[in-house]
Formats: sequence, C-alpha cells, structure tokens
Amino acid sequence: MTDPTSHNLGEHPVASVDRVDGALVVHLIGELDLYNAPALRESLAELTAEAPNRVVIDLTQVEFVDSTALGVLIEVRSRLDEPRGFLLAAPGVETHRALQVSGLDRHLGVHATVEDALQAPLP
Repeated sequence: MTDPTSHNLGEHPVASVDRVDGALVVHLIGELDLYNAPALRESLAELTAEAPNRVVIDLTQVEFVDSTALGVLIEVRSRLDEPRGFLLAAPGVETHRALQVSGLDRHLGVHATVEDALQAPLP
C-alpha cells in the first residue's frame, strides 16, 4: 500500500485503518480530489482485497470531495463481493452536500457515525 506519510501533490487521503470484528474502518483525511484519487484507489483496492465483511469509510476529517474521488468510492464498492457492506460514515456538511448533489446518498449507505455504520444491519 502507498505510504500514508508520503506527500506528493498533497496529503495522503488514508489517515489510518482499524479492523473491528471483521470490518475495516478506513479513516480518510483532507481533500479528496483528482490529485490524490490514484492513492485513494490504490489504498482502498489493497484493503478491500482482504475481503472484509464490511468496509466503513470514515469521512469525519474530510474537508472536500470532488467527482473524481466520488467515482473512486463507487468503483471500489462495485468490486466488493457484497457492495451493500460498503458504508460511509460521518460526512461533514460539504461532503454530505457533494453526496446529495451527486445523488450518491441514495445509493450508498450513509451513517451519522462510524459506530452507526458498524452496527447497521446489512440487507
């Protein structure tokens, strides 16, 4: 996986990863955009290759997300054996607005907190 401490054009988008009862909680940080989308894609692809039963994307520390980064999230979700186990958690105002404008909030499980996403029943 790409080193989260490396800084090319900006801060690496993956701040840390927690493993909780078979689930992965991926804590993202900063601005998710065209510049760090390749690092985000690579990191999430490597993490989801572990075949977790649930992937929670923690957006608490995300300040901005563009359409390229949203596309990466959709791409990673589509590659999972169980796409409904791909959940977003704790989007801030701007991130939530991007999800609403794009319509993705109607297609992705969006939860108020990481804990809510970890406890949410999967259909």
